[in-house]
Amino acid sequence: MSTWEPAALEALIEEATVDAYGEDEQLTGFFTMIEESLAVPFTTTVLGVEVSVVGVDLTEDGRVVARCARGSVRQDIGILDLPLPEPAPEGWQWIEAYRYWAR
Repeated sequence: MSTWEPAALEALIEEATVDAYGEDEQLTGFFTMIEESLAVPFTTTVLGVEVSVVGVDLTEDGRVVARCARGSVRQDIGILDLPLPEPAPEGWQWIEAYRYWAR
């Protein structure tokens, strides 16, 4: 659950989607804000396993994913499904705004 007020999230959404026409361009706006703002790498826990989030990507099927690594194993996880650590990394507010927008 987000700790951000809806008005603050809506302001971030407006910033990410300004001049975007259609859902594809809006998604690209969110990806750009997340990619530029999220401080990586950071460590989080996915299904009880500690992983390092080393970046983000936009897939061909239109999903924003976190690029996760554990040793030599790499796995992309949908950013909407990514549990954030405490404290959250710098730039996490863009993930929260994207979650709010995508709901």
